[in-house]
Amino acid sequence: MITRLDAPLKVTGGAKYGADHTFPGMVYGYVVLSTIAHGELEAMDFSAAREAPGVLGVYSPFDPLEMRTATSPLFGETWVPLQDKEVTYYGQPIGFVVAETFEQARDAAMLVNVAYRPLPARTSLTEGLATAEDAPPARDGAPPTLEVLEDGVESIEEAFAASPVVVEATYTTATQNHAAMEPHSAVAVWDDGELTVYSGNQASNLQAMELASALELDLEAVHAVNPFVGGAFGGKGRTSAPAFLAAAAARDLGRPVKAALTREQVFTATAGRAATVQKMRLGADRDGTLVALSHDSWCSTDTARSFVEPTSHGTSREWYATKSLAISQKVVPLNIPPTTFMRAPGEAPGSFALESAIDELAEALGMDPIELRIKNSSTAPPGKDLQWSSKHLDECFRVGAARFGWAHRPPGTRTDGDWLVGMGVATAMFPALRFPATVGITLRADDTADVATSGADPGTGLLTVLSLIGAESLDIPADRITPRLGDSSLPPGGLSGGSTATASAGTAIMIAATKAIDELVALASDPGGPFEGAEVTYADGRVFAGGRTMTFGELLRTLGRETLEVTGSSAPGEEVTKHSFSSWGAQFCEVRVHKWTREARVSRMLGVFDAGRIINDKAARSQLMGGMIWGVSAALHEGLEIEANGRLANGDFASYLLPVNADIPEVDVQFVEYPDTLHNAVGARGLGEIGTVGMAAAVANAVHNATGIRVRHIPITIEDLLED
Repeated sequence: MITRLDAPLKVTGGAKYGADHTFPGMVYGYVVLSTIAHGELEAMDFSAAREAPGVLGVYSPFDPLEMRTATSPLFGETWVPLQDKEVTYYGQPIGFVVAETFEQARDAAMLVNVAYRPLPARTSLTEGLATAEDAPPARDGAPPTLEVLEDGVESIEEAFAASPVVVEATYTTATQNHAAMEPHSAVAVWDDGELTVYSGNQASNLQAMELASALELDLEAVHAVNPFVGGAFGGKGRTSAPAFLAAAAARDLGRPVKAALTREQVFTATAGRAATVQKMRLGADRDGTLVALSHDSWCSTDTARSFVEPTSHGTSREWYATKSLAISQKVVPLNIPPTTFMRAPGEAPGSFALESAIDELAEALGMDPIELRIKNSSTAPPGKDLQWSSKHLDECFRVGAARFGWAHRPPGTRTDGDWLVGMGVATAMFPALRFPATVGITLRADDTADVATSGADPGTGLLTVLSLIGAESLDIPADRITPRLGDSSLPPGGLSGGSTATASAGTAIMIAATKAIDELVALASDPGGPFEGAEVTYADGRVFAGGRTMTFGELLRTLGRETLEVTGSSAPGEEVTKHSFSSWGAQFCEVRVHKWTREARVSRMLGVFDAGRIINDKAARSQLMGGMIWGVSAALHEGLEIEANGRLANGDFASYLLPVNADIPEVDVQFVEYPDTLHNAVGARGLGEIGTVGMAAAVANAVHNATGIRVRHIPITIEDLLED
């Protein structure tokens, strides 16, 4: 079994995260947050803070740091703190205090007096539905409202009128926070006009771009370092407030600055997952064939409309073959913290609605839920001619049903002592994407090789994947590969997000390795080479010609060279015009609900996944297990409660519920492995996010199977399961 290369450092405390860096003369910053949800800053009195022990600098929109709005090619504009006096949510960064110690900075920040001009605040998604707006076009250009109608059908209403069986329901999902173990933090150091920032993020080269833009520097003057990231899940894609503030304050003070959000500050001073309301309608023939599907979605967003949670577009647009389809996506701008990408954005909350509704349709038809899903499995997204490059979802369901004992699922309640026992199932799907990526390979005279890219490993195992694919591509043992990540000075590796890293970086590695081997062969046979004029081949880390052989290190030494360096770049190509690409899975769940207390507990989970070639079985299983646990967390635990004044009622780990070991007794993962070389040369598709997709619905479906109670919102609470 392959061991993660970073595991020994992480479990022994040797891994150095952003906030672990210290420098001579380093000082500490503390972020001041707003205490209203909407209004304008009228004044900020820092007089007491300035006189507090150890204070070196105080900053606010009245005495701002030199910055401007940041931009990057992937995200466009990124908000930069302290640039104006408008307050748009409770907990917004509005000030920054720097002192000799963290405690001094924190205590001085408590002395800041803020005067506001309050304005009315909108904080309720439910109350805001009446004034919802159409979402902007999706990243692929899809409009917020989309219809695909069967020939001869004039409207979706006509399609439903022609459906013998129709189910209709509204589902809601809660606001969530990424809750990464590592809080957002940064250490900023200036040296002769150049900036180095140590900060956990999902793309060091993108962070360098945003910092350079905000500070009006040449990109070459900014160095972003993130060798270890303590969890991200989409929440560290953009540069954080501590990184912007630490960088600008360090320039102003001429000393290194460390800034870290407290755990409670993470809940507001960063972005999270939007809450959603989703109205589903499904129409079918009596044999289960889908005739019509409509999925209307509303999601919360901040007043800047910074992100759309694409629930309908991320699920119903593609999952099932239906004769007629209508989807819509609206946003409700609120005075709440920003929303952003969070593990399986769109698919995770969208699958709760779609897969709950599919189960409700199965019940209305008197049909097995797995049979209904297989019957309507799509060969291509409805309305598109591009078929899936590879899809073995039916096999996932069959393998999972046999392994999980689905045939023994009773049509009604099953009991085990005082517990009601039920089983649930759901489809999982996540698009298989690739981002542009460049990887550098350095062959060394000691017969080792570096494989390097600026991408990040926020716990996904990418560092080990670089080693494995690098070794395979160069045909040498993995222990002779040194993988390098998390440094903007390395070749740009793209964003570690969207379940893209293995396919993106892996393909670039293969291209770079081919170039390296071609150059080795040329060096060996060129004039002055040891095999001059001969036909040279390469295998097992060696060049061969005329019965003679030498390792690539020996070749380099013979030529008086220490290294051979190449880069390889990869990006989505013409394959996207020929096929649709996705990973697939079948989620199985067993739930027990206590007869008297109505406590719901998951007792077993099984996920069977079709994600192409599996590069590292251990890491892949770990990723999927984590995602499945996250799905249980969404179903039974997680949900931020926003008070009328915009304050988060449970914005800390004491009251924001997350599962612990006792909540997750058994998690099992199985792969249906079919390498997908139509998608990329490695044959691997993304699996970092699909594990969470569908699991919340599987839990809710199991709860219904156990109790007969259909809960259409998550998280599900004891109160939801109390019978009248």
